[in-house]
Amino acid sequence: MNDLALLLTPEGRALLDEVRDTAPADELAVATRLRRDHPAELVSAALGQALLRQRAAAKFGTADAGRMFFTPNGVEQSTRTGVATYRARRFKELGVGSVADLCCGIGGDAIAFARAGIRVLAVDRDPLTAAVARANAEALGLAELIEVREADVTEVDTGGYDAVFVDPARRGGRGRVFDPEAYSPPLSWAIETARTAPRAALKVAPGIPHEVVPDDAEAEWISDGGDVKEAVLWFGTAPGAVRATLLPGPRTLHGTGLPDPGVRPVGHYLYEPDGAVIRAHLVAEVAEQLDGGLIDPTIAYVTADERRPTPYASAYEITDQLPFNVKKLKALLREREVGTLTVKKRGSAVEPEELRKKVKPQGPNAATVFLTRVAGAPTMLVGRPA
Repeated sequence: MNDLALLLTPEGRALLDEVRDTAPADELAVATRLRRDHPAELVSAALGQALLRQRAAAKFGTADAGRMFFTPNGVEQSTRTGVATYRARRFKELGVGSVADLCCGIGGDAIAFARAGIRVLAVDRDPLTAAVARANAEALGLAELIEVREADVTEVDTGGYDAVFVDPARRGGRGRVFDPEAYSPPLSWAIETARTAPRAALKVAPGIPHEVVPDDAEAEWISDGGDVKEAVLWFGTAPGAVRATLLPGPRTLHGTGLPDPGVRPVGHYLYEPDGAVIRAHLVAEVAEQLDGGLIDPTIAYVTADERRPTPYASAYEITDQLPFNVKKLKALLREREVGTLTVKKRGSAVEPEELRKKVKPQGPNAATVFLTRVAGAPTMLVGRPA
């Protein structure tokens, strides 16, 4: 709290501007120089904040990150701007004009809500986190739309708001928490709170088991740039629906209740579904679009004879299919003069870097090898992006 208070003073803000682009390797020299004219505590706070802002640029963009304030946990756990903006837009399309943002953290989602024109009550029980969220609302000119309250979210009355958004803490003293009931607050509390609002969204880990998703919730898995970021349980939308949303875009694939695709021999093309599609159990929907099937009943690779562009899967042209044998792969890659080797795996215990060391690729050409199973047998599929 003291560090934040120092940084919010005119001297602190000026110092933040001065150290904005300080590289980690230069910190000691810069700190030594600045301590001649500024208190050591302020210099340390400014340099620490500059480093956090540099790290946060990947999530918030350089312009916003350069004005915002962060804590180490805030940078790590906050929602990426693209994801928060998509969710805020969806709330706005649902007619939401006000939202109670519970467990708001440093305010990433609250900022996106406010920029969508939604009035926000942002609540967090940690004094420093709440203070940072308040400073960020002010720094970005959104203080009129964002009220930040330091409080226990379980004691907040959300009755006057069109919607509730809950982002429970999913980290504990020992790292990530995988049991939804070990979230803080527990998922069961968040679900009951969501049911009291006209609309609600609960941010949960993308690995949440499908069987714990309530029947009255819509489940959405979201990826950004190919990386699965989160799952969201929506209330007041489409009970029982499942969707996978890919950002940027957005592009959304809706579940249609198809049975698992059949298994077929490897065709000319292999498709790797986006992680959000796999998490949402919508591989069957992609296979239907591609007129394809699975290479193995337990592996989420789709194969087909024709190349059909789809935003929901990456396509590869398969040139070779080999039983798992490192020596044969090494000989094949040497023959093809492959020096740039991308190794992907699904259903294999072999680590990509381990394989790369053994085959020692050399040459001007590139290839992709898939370590997987085909009809139960350990297999290597060699190809290239289509």
